[in-house]
Amino acid sequence: MYSRTETAQLKKSFWTSFGQYMKPVPSAEGETINWINYKTGVKNIKFKMDADTKFALIAIEIHHDDMFVRQLFFEQFEQLKSMLQNTLNEEWSWQKIWINENEKHISRISTSIDGINVLNKDHWPTIISFLKQRIIALDEFWCNAKFAFEVLQ
Repeated sequence: MYSRTETAQLKKSFWTSFGQYMKPVPSAEGETINWINYKTGVKNIKFKMDADTKFALIAIEIHHDDMFVRQLFFEQFEQLKSMLQNTLNEEWSWQKIWINENEKHISRISTSIDGINVLNKDHWPTIISFLKQRIIALDEFWCNAKFAFEVLQ
């Protein structure tokens, strides 16, 4: 069992390691990018990565407060679903309405792996491999799809 401080430090160490590992990887447009704090350039659309004591997750999240605008963004992703799946080479889970950890209604498209623990350094290669492959694919998708969302802002 780890103290809160130890847990926070291990998580911080993981994300620092992940960031250093990803730093030399250019974006789909060949630019330097901060993979951990990926900026989509579209307000209310975020790419989220998380790793905890039971799972690792990567998601596209739509955070617009207006339910109708959020649904419009989600429907735009649905229009591009085959392009997204072809880029990711896998099916993700689609939730039009998701209640996040702050009890806020969002829309989310995500995938995760269970049975891993970010506090166990032996699991880090699995988590890094899982996240790396998918964030790079999301970037490739976004490079081609973001224009469809910029007009909705």
